[in-house]
Amino acid sequence: MELKDVNEVSQSNTKRPVTDKLPTSVTPAIRRLSVGLLIGQGILIVSGGVVRLTGSGLGCPTWPQCTAGSLTNTPAMGIHGVIEFANRTLTFALAAVALALLVMLWNLRKERRDLFWLTFSLLASIPVQAVIGGITVLSGLNPYVVSLHFLVSAALVVFSMLLVNRAYGRTGRTAPAGAVRPRKTIRQLTVVAAACTYLAVALGTLVTGSGPHSGDATSPRTNLDGYLVTRIHVLPVYLLVAVSLILLVLLWSRGRGDILRNAAILLILTVVYQGAIGYWQYFTGVPSLLVGLHMAGSSLLLASATNIVDVALRRGTDTVRSS
Repeated sequence: MELKDVNEVSQSNTKRPVTDKLPTSVTPAIRRLSVGLLIGQGILIVSGGVVRLTGSGLGCPTWPQCTAGSLTNTPAMGIHGVIEFANRTLTFALAAVALALLVMLWNLRKERRDLFWLTFSLLASIPVQAVIGGITVLSGLNPYVVSLHFLVSAALVVFSMLLVNRAYGRTGRTAPAGAVRPRKTIRQLTVVAAACTYLAVALGTLVTGSGPHSGDATSPRTNLDGYLVTRIHVLPVYLLVAVSLILLVLLWSRGRGDILRNAAILLILTVVYQGAIGYWQYFTGVPSLLVGLHMAGSSLLLASATNIVDVALRRGTDTVRSS
């Protein structure tokens, strides 16, 4: 009888579905993977910048293969082939991380639909990004297609930041119970800050398309007036600087440890960094290193602007406090 019971227990254990081994709550591993996706999307932007700034845009001249008859780069392709193939490989690495996170969230797909569908959108967007990258290569690095390629990466940074905030319970359905929302004025200012950031990044692609770093010596340019598009690009930046300063002043009295005050500090730091690099590169002839740092700053700015508007608009109880 005892032997039979042991066999039944053994059989029941072997028949347990794989999903029983998956998390039923948001674990540290899930949070770490969400942060990994955010960092990875920022690295992908920088990696794409390295491809363009080193003239490696056509390092892999075909797509989806790197070269005719080879999925990977070959020694004959030199350093440009290595750089371009590494950038392509990073896309697949991010897809693997997103897939792993989606699997870990399977048991939470109903309870935490926000996490599940944000992760799904990141995973679904990566193949789209790969296809746009292929069109970029096949079009000979058409500057408008290159801009679209970058903007998709920018959107993925935004979604990844939303994912991180929700995975850590700062916003969304699991925002701290009893959290007090800032006044309407603060919420509106954060929306303006985010909108200015997204617009500035989008207009920045026009500046890039008219600049000297095309990704390959044979690639076309937009033929837009570089000075004019730069002036247009900085208009939302000026407004962003003003709004960021106002937010910092209004939120400073909340004291250390306040999530919204910290978000405002992070925003102003990234705005100052990005603005300083932007002007520095403009007045020094757009050197490659500064352009790369500016692209890194773009991902930081996108994340910080998304963070502050997400925190300001999180669910909570309205307040009549001055901040």
